[in-house]
Amino acid sequence: MGRGLSMFNADQRLVMCNRLYREIYQLPARLTRPGTSLASIVRYHVRRETGRDDAGERAKQRAWIKGHVAQLARGKTFVHVQRLKSGRIVQVTNQPLAAGGWIDIQEDITERRRAEERIDWLAHHDPLTETANRTQFGNELEHALLQLKHGSSFALHWIDLDRFKAVNDTLGHPAGDALLKSVAKRLLKAVRKPDLVARLGGDEFAVIQVGATRAEAEVLGKRLVKALREPHLALGHRLETSASIGIALAPEHGTNADELMHNADLALYRAKAAGRAASVVYEPARDTHGCARGVLEADLKRALAEEQLELHYQPIIDSRTSAVNSFEALMRWRHPERGLLAPGEFIGLAESTGLIIEIGAWAIRRACTDAATWPAPIKVTVNLSPVQFESGDLYETIVGAIASSGIDPQRIEVEITESVLLRDDPKTHALLHKLRDLGLRIALDDFGTAYASLSYLRSFPFDKIKIDRSFVRDLNSVRREDSIAIIRAVASLAKQLQMTSVAEGVETAEQIESVLVAGCDELQGFYFSTPVPAGDVPGLLSRGAPTRPRQRSVAIDGVDLMGATARRA
Repeated sequence: MGRGLSMFNADQRLVMCNRLYREIYQLPARLTRPGTSLASIVRYHVRRETGRDDAGERAKQRAWIKGHVAQLARGKTFVHVQRLKSGRIVQVTNQPLAAGGWIDIQEDITERRRAEERIDWLAHHDPLTETANRTQFGNELEHALLQLKHGSSFALHWIDLDRFKAVNDTLGHPAGDALLKSVAKRLLKAVRKPDLVARLGGDEFAVIQVGATRAEAEVLGKRLVKALREPHLALGHRLETSASIGIALAPEHGTNADELMHNADLALYRAKAAGRAASVVYEPARDTHGCARGVLEADLKRALAEEQLELHYQPIIDSRTSAVNSFEALMRWRHPERGLLAPGEFIGLAESTGLIIEIGAWAIRRACTDAATWPAPIKVTVNLSPVQFESGDLYETIVGAIASSGIDPQRIEVEITESVLLRDDPKTHALLHKLRDLGLRIALDDFGTAYASLSYLRSFPFDKIKIDRSFVRDLNSVRREDSIAIIRAVASLAKQLQMTSVAEGVETAEQIESVLVAGCDELQGFYFSTPVPAGDVPGLLSRGAPTRPRQRSVAIDGVDLMGATARRA
């Protein structure tokens, strides 16, 4: 058996056990013979685990055995978990027998628990910098705001790295990632234990400074600027960067999250306008005009009318056949002055201002129209924002897009993030079911990066789980074994729940090998193709494979997955 097994009779004496049972509890041969009392085995096990064998400990053991036997006498199977001194975690299933006595089955669930704990940790942390993530930041900010009614105060530091994009463009993303890790370490070192450091995305960080006065906030702001200006050593490079910091004080500058973040953002803009590498506190008289956010918002309002928005498409590959199963539609903004902007530079603004409703509706219509020209049954995948679920007309928008394009609804997949389900709104669940009834497939994006990931798989029957790219990226790091275990666990879970699993962010042949062994059904990433304009999709499909082979290929059931070096978009 792949599990430990032991049987005890009604007199609490061992009838038999297998080898794995002996190994799990490291029992000597004399304690595994038939007739050995449960008390002897428990006493040996406790002494080995705790080093204790006094009268008080023996009394506790007798009480435990009495309670254990009483629970078995109820005639129902029950389960308990043991954490052993060796670090292993064992799940014990206790099954009573009709004639008295019982059977115990011991299952080593160490790897499963570690994977679950890792997923839970990732729900609240940024995997790259190991600081709090946006979800945890939001929770802590709300908690700090609740404390204001008790007379407390705090400062919100909004931090943006200066010239970070130049590092990525000249030295590549690995150097940029190494710089972000160095920045996070310095931020954590500069704050006090009660304060929170969070990475909000890209090169944007935030600090919640608990109980801070204006003077204390100014001191910390200067300390953070000074700490980040010192040269950073990253992958053999000596990198020099700086940070601009905007500071908002609570309750002086706001008593709700939106107001505080908005005012900190205004102060940040003034810090950048003043020459960067500085920290400034929000001042209403100086920060009400010239706000970069306001300028960008006005530009975004014109973007739709002037047809500046585009959809680019990235293929999602079937791991068995290497064929393109679908294309994910990704938003781009061709700004007349700033060039081609990625979603991370404007989607957050679109959501906070409500513009995402109109932009999202346009994206749905455009994606359906483009996909209708592709060969069936290739699907199109569209991302939905949580804000779109609040508008009340998302269903009508999708129905209208299907009608006008003539596309089969079964060729449409919609992706949602866990934040859509975070509020546990019955209307959201009802809408998802209506979309499913319409024929659409529903995918859960960025799996494992938000709150209570596993519970959402029970709350709605998803068709697809997209494993967050951070796990794939970590296959090249010291966290490789943890990442492989998590990817394997998620892929296995998806199969058991009859869902498709997708590994995002695949960039190397080595990563492909790992995710294939882990059992992922579909693959997506720069290894196969960067997102391409709609006009390039037919050409990509006509080549018969996403990319041409460069050095080697990975075979699946005799079919090669061709790949080239990842190209950065």
